Amino acid sequence: MKKSAIRAWILYDWANSAYSTTVLAAVLPIFYAGVAAQGLSETTAASYLAYTHSIGMALVAVISPLLGYIADISGRKTTFLTWFALLGIVGTLGFALVGPGDWLLASALLVVTTVGFSGSLTFYDALLPDLVPSPKRDDVSAKGYAAGYIGGGILLAVNLLMIQQPHWFGMRDELAGTQLSFLTVGLWWLVFSLPLMRNVSNLPKQATGLTAGGYVRAASKRLRGTFKDIRRYPQLFRMIAAFWFYNDGINTIILMATIYGTILGIGTSDLILALLITQFVGFPSTILLGKAATRLGSKRVLIGTLWTYVVIVLLGFGMSSALHFYILAVMVGLVQGGSQSISRTILSELMPPNRTGEFFGFVNITSKFSSIFGPFAFGLINHWQFAPGDLVVAAVFWLRDRCRDEIEPKPRKGGCLAGYKRSFFF
Repeated sequence: MKKSAIRAWILYDWANSAYSTTVLAAVLPIFYAGVAAQGLSETTAASYLAYTHSIGMALVAVISPLLGYIADISGRKTTFLTWFALLGIVGTLGFALVGPGDWLLASALLVVTTVGFSGSLTFYDALLPDLVPSPKRDDVSAKGYAAGYIGGGILLAVNLLMIQQPHWFGMRDELAGTQLSFLTVGLWWLVFSLPLMRNVSNLPKQATGLTAGGYVRAASKRLRGTFKDIRRYPQLFRMIAAFWFYNDGINTIILMATIYGTILGIGTSDLILALLITQFVGFPSTILLGKAATRLGSKRVLIGTLWTYVVIVLLGFGMSSALHFYILAVMVGLVQGGSQSISRTILSELMPPNRTGEFFGFVNITSKFSSIFGPFAFGLINHWQFAPGDLVVAAVFWLRDRCRDEIEPKPRKGGCLAGYKRSFFF
């Protein structure tokens, strides 16, 4: 376990979180509705944005498992991560070209960046068990998410200054400041990805004798086999089933919270400040939850975060003021990073060590297909029958996660699931 490689792995979360924070959560929803979708109604713009998210997720779901298997047998996880990251970076830089009424260009770029960002995370997650032994994964995984919170929060604060005080940066107006913020996100993502690209080596290639076309055919065949093989790992299968449901709720809230607040009439400055609060609350809480998972067991801590999220969504149904949004932002910051980092650790613990790319690709196809439904449902309901309680759609997907998953890990000392043999949510 090389410390330089682990530090580089953690730093990639610092790098890509600029995209998820500034672009996905904070700036793009408002920029899309107010600038790119100029000429469209508010509800139509919100629906188009939701549909675009779903299209991007669908593409990632289709290609991730194929590439995950190819990465496993070729040993080139870092290479695949690099190419997907560069795709996302180029797409992010492209947002600087979007002007008033360019909703189609903005939508196309969002699809490109979604594929690049989410695709890179497939291989990023798959690298964790290659770099970190089991007892330390909770801690390292949590540090990655925590670094993402603080890095994303720092750049978001700078980007807000660019947008609200554009003349400080030599920009003529708010639009130019917003376009500059997209450029800084792309450059931030690129610069802080370089240590991982340079310091995390590919694994040795398996001797297969396959050509490029042979890899694709073998991957397609293997994907069909993965759907059958997954049942040989019942704990993993049940965890993926639960993850399929609750991850949809997480993604729907992340992607649609800002635009939901806009629909309710909450001011832009309040929305952005709330997101900053989430980032800086998320940094220490993710570290603490990672340590709690090591001490108390990952499963127990994860369950607590998910029940907290159910409460958040139900409270969101009655939200009507900026103060309510601030309170929910603090609550989200307390559990969001922890729930995601612990989920990643549990999944990596349950996967066969030599098939992490393949199985994280399978997780990606299931989670991304589930992530299509939440935003799509939000967009569909918002488009045809607007009501301030649209966010309750997310609650439907969240409450589904109380499927009765009986995860019964093998008794072993120090494992992330050790000692927990009852049903997944009780």
